[in-house]
Amino acid sequence: MNLTPKSGRPGVGPVVADADSALVLRVRVSAAPEDGKANAELCRALAKAWSLPKSSVAVATGASSRRKTVRIYGNTVELLPRLNAWSEAQDA
Repeated sequence: MNLTPKSGRPGVGPVVADADSALVLRVRVSAAPEDGKANAELCRALAKAWSLPKSSVAVATGASSRRKTVRIYGNTVELLPRLNAWSEAQDA
């Protein structure tokens, strides 16, 4: 995913092509990229968008980069339908 800190319009989505033509989820947060504040807000924003507990989303790679990979903790059987439904709603 691609994180934009200090955004005036925080939000999750859309999925866009980055400079390498890879598809990434664009996430904008209002927090500054210092002391992990933007990463913490990223996890909170994703948890809220996906109706998950805050503790179930964590930055896995890219802690000091705009491009990040997140880890979602939980039961895959429950998570996949929820994430698929969110994705379909974004496409509509």
